[in-house]
Amino acid sequence: MAENKFELVVCIVNAGYSQIVMEAARNAGAKGGTIVHARGSANPEAEEFFNINVQPEKEMLLLLVPGKIKDDILRAVYQVSGTGTDAAGITFSLPVSRTTTIKE
Repeated sequence: MAENKFELVVCIVNAGYSQIVMEAARNAGAKGGTIVHARGSANPEAEEFFNINVQPEKEMLLLLVPGKIKDDILRAVYQVSGTGTDAAGITFSLPVSRTTTIKE
């Protein structure tokens, strides 16, 4: 299977932790990203099953990165924001099949 030229890395963390995630991603080769303020939700059964406490205030980072450095970025972000940290983050990537640029 051919490697995608770009990947979208999505990281959802507790509010207040997006800057450490962004710094880790930049150190792994990302050029920048977008931070979106979000709210999390989970029912009590899911919290008990996964042994987590869901905080409602979240930050979601969206990073469009070259496919060849995606794994480096995922590892770097997990180190600072994985489920065992105060950031209690979850990170995943999605393939990007097409991008466009707008020239003025």
